[in-house]
Amino acid sequence: MGNGKVKLLDVVALTEDGPERKLERGQVGTVVELFAHDVYEVEFSDNDGRMYAELAVQEETLLVLHYEPTFA
Repeated sequence: MGNGKVKLLDVVALTEDGPERKLERGQVGTVVELFAHDVYEVEFSDNDGRMYAELAVQEETLLVLHYEPTFA
């Protein structure tokens, strides 16, 4: 998954469970900070916009979601 294309404010999904915060694979969050070359702070919010988790995540455990067609 880690392809170097994760950017600030990207919408991402977890590709692995995050048991330390009771997060499951597939949960969706927003990249809010870049800590290191491949470590991102991701914020997870409910449908009302209330944050319920924020944690540092390795790029290889993120999948960037696309809402429009992407062309190579």
